[in-house]
Amino acid sequence: MVAAVAVGTVLIADEDEGDRTTSAPPATATATTAASGLAAVPSGDAGLPSGAPSALPSLLARPIIRPEQAFPSTSVRLKDGSRYARVDLSTTVDCARGVSPELARLVEQGEGCSRSTAALFTDTERRSQVTVTVLSFERVEDASRVFTMTSTDPVAYQVDSLDPPAEAGLPTVPPGSAGVSRRAMTVRSVVFANGRWSDGTKTGEAELTARTEGLLQRVDDTVATYEEGRN
Repeated sequence: MVAAVAVGTVLIADEDEGDRTTSAPPATATATTAASGLAAVPSGDAGLPSGAPSALPSLLARPIIRPEQAFPSTSVRLKDGSRYARVDLSTTVDCARGVSPELARLVEQGEGCSRSTAALFTDTERRSQVTVTVLSFERVEDASRVFTMTSTDPVAYQVDSLDPPAEAGLPTVPPGSAGVSRRAMTVRSVVFANGRWSDGTKTGEAELTARTEGLLQRVDDTVATYEEGRN
């Protein structure tokens, strides 16, 4: 099964603060809400994705992916040879925390979201910070709805970026810094990646995009392998 991936660059300015229940030292999360305020959240089933496998019922019988399964390594090497360190890991069963108000209301529709797990990565030079978040759902329809809406309006329906914990030795990205956002869907999860430069610079968009997409693909492959029963 090929995971769906949303493309297109989204520049995000971080403003509001939120929090998460963490399995590692607590981290502060920052998010942007739409300037126009809260928009109405669509309801109703999105239906099954066109590429849903025939073995879907048996795949959904598997437990929701655990944090250590979604992010098994503290050191990651991508296919292009670049290396990243995981400096924070955060997880909660309250998926409405750490997301924009619009997305919070969306994830609570249907049977809701079962778990949100986020990890913060930085490169060997510690120039970039990429947060990858996995939202896992009981039903494929609910995951599909969230993926569709976040792809349609990624500014309103967005996931927070983690700020690094003090022990990571990384600077907190300055408020208002631009970033790159990407998302993908597996069997029952939506994977988000937000990339920002540690110093908040607005240049180097192509390089930041490549780093963000690389980590998104790595985590997406890991989650898809588990959810499709290939491990």
